[in-house]
Amino acid sequence: MPEISRFYGIVIKMFFKPKEHEPSHIHALYGEHIGIFDLKTMEMTEGDLPKKAKELVTEWMKQNQKELLEMWDSQNIKKLPPL
Repeated sequence: MPEISRFYGIVIKMFFKPKEHEPSHIHALYGEHIGIFDLKTMEMTEGDLPKKAKELVTEWMKQNQKELLEMWDSQNIKKLPPL
């Protein structure tokens, strides 16, 4: 799973489409915690991220939503700047 960004101990990753499923989403890892975030709603749909980590991921997604959706559709995964 390619790493897209890393900030404040949070690692953001996206699987390639053949191994993944809709809706479009990212995986956020923070220590032993994980969160799956919908790219369109920017809400955590699964996981147990602490509140502060969840807020940081949501803020980062707001800044990068367009690029994230383009990456999901094109499968041209690239690094994005940290928060």
